[in-house]
Amino acid sequence: MAGRKTAVVNGAQLVKLCMDLAVKLGLQAREQVVVARRIWGARRRIDVVLTDPVTRKTLGIECKFQGVEGTAEEKIPSVIQDIAAWPIPGIVVFAGEGFTENMKSFLISTGKAVEFEDVEPWLRLFFGLELE
Repeated sequence: MAGRKTAVVNGAQLVKLCMDLAVKLGLQAREQVVVARRIWGARRRIDVVLTDPVTRKTLGIECKFQGVEGTAEEKIPSVIQDIAAWPIPGIVVFAGEGFTENMKSFLISTGKAVEFEDVEPWLRLFFGLELE
């Protein structure tokens, strides 16, 4: 979706858009993959897991949407930490007008987060696919 903006309206749509992009790129995509438990016992799920069918290189994606300003973005730093416990590399793909500029800057500075409108070229580089 490089070069054009896609209006994401909720978290479920963000997951679907990530899944659709994976298919477009020739990647396998699985949704809500269970990977062990969190420290307090809750099942850990990865929103989207992408796999290159040839190289078997894998990436987990945690999708975060926030339509209006609020406290949901306060949970984002713990999401970045949780990704470190995954058995595969992972990123946060985020979208929505509700993220403050400070939070967007924080997310991008971690190197573990990409705004949805920028995710296609990021995935192409990660999986070694042709850049458009």
